[in-house]
Amino acid sequence: MADEKNDPTADASSADEVSSVEPNATDEAAESAEAGPGPLSGDGAPDDPQGAERGQQPWTQQSMTIPDGPIEETISFDTYPADRFTHEDLGFGDADVVEMLRNMLLQRRFEERCRQMYQQQKISGFLHLYIGQEAVSTGSVNAIRLGEDAIITAYRDHGMGLAMGMDPGACMAELFGKKDGCSKGKGGSMHFFDKSRKMMGGHAIVGAHLPLATGIAFANKYRGEDNVCLCFFGDGAMAQGAYREALNLAGIYDLPVVFICENNQYAMGTAVDRVQAQPDLFKHGTSFDMPCSLASGMDVFSVNKAVRDHVAMAREGQPSMLEIRTYRYQGHSISDPAKYRAEGELDARKSEDAIVRLERYLQEHGILGESEIEEIDDAIKETVLDAIDVADESPFPDEDALYDDIYVQDDYPFIQ
Repeated sequence: MADEKNDPTADASSADEVSSVEPNATDEAAESAEAGPGPLSGDGAPDDPQGAERGQQPWTQQSMTIPDGPIEETISFDTYPADRFTHEDLGFGDADVVEMLRNMLLQRRFEERCRQMYQQQKISGFLHLYIGQEAVSTGSVNAIRLGEDAIITAYRDHGMGLAMGMDPGACMAELFGKKDGCSKGKGGSMHFFDKSRKMMGGHAIVGAHLPLATGIAFANKYRGEDNVCLCFFGDGAMAQGAYREALNLAGIYDLPVVFICENNQYAMGTAVDRVQAQPDLFKHGTSFDMPCSLASGMDVFSVNKAVRDHVAMAREGQPSMLEIRTYRYQGHSISDPAKYRAEGELDARKSEDAIVRLERYLQEHGILGESEIEEIDDAIKETVLDAIDVADESPFPDEDALYDDIYVQDDYPFIQ
């Protein structure tokens, strides 16, 4: 019996068989090749004009000639320390600053009540509180076009949702697992969404939302929209492969996205300098040839200025990375006693509290007095109590709702 590998008849027969079974395969491949670069790629190598005319993919531009070393590079990083900027520097009026304080206090009081509701077993499952990081959300939201630019974040998402103007009652109802919640009671603590405000979540899997941010930015560019995406993630997420993949693609395609690391010093219970060979996390972005900066997360004005500058770059098609150093005053989750902190560490960090800093600023600039700040705080506490009432009164979702919002098609045939 002849060996099929060496049998020319067998080869010809196989070729004919492929051609007859898949007559369109070769045509489709040819059409794909003729189409050339995609809508976001180049037109061909500059030194290969014939290739450009043919619509072929550009040749590699990397030189094979290795220069005499050493190779020296100078990299600069912008910084945004606390107490550098005033509200006048940023174009905010007195009323704007008061609203910032109100927003930050709402997040703080909401989270404090969430902890109580968890202890009363009205909230179950995971609960990650944002206490201490309120300047990051408030400063960032005031640097974008709310409702046009997208924000996507990780599981510590309550503060970001409230900063974006989500209804406190709907947020609390979601935590209670109730029908009137922002995700209809089916998302819980880690999955806040608001389509109208372009709050794109709330994502539970560490680092998994970074590729989604890159995809959102890709869609913005593909459609020719002048919108950006802010992607927030924790220091722990930088150990995930998705971090590198997302930033690399954003750098390749010049996507309008700002990657913002909320470095709250601990990945769960592990200090950042114990798990990162380069603990200056903002420097990691240089691997993707993008601008990188460092800002204080304990000053809402510093955050706002930093995010503004990076958003401006994004609108010009320049992705970037921003590390915002902040601190969470609670454990990683509600069940974390945070015994890994050093003695006196928490008290030292609380002396830098961004809310206290802003209250002091308002008083020093004659915008609000102490009694006026107390009145605002008392009103916000009542707002949060009202939110709890909304959550208490809302019904649980029907069992059939388990199958809703899975597919766009209402009558999807594989759901009975």
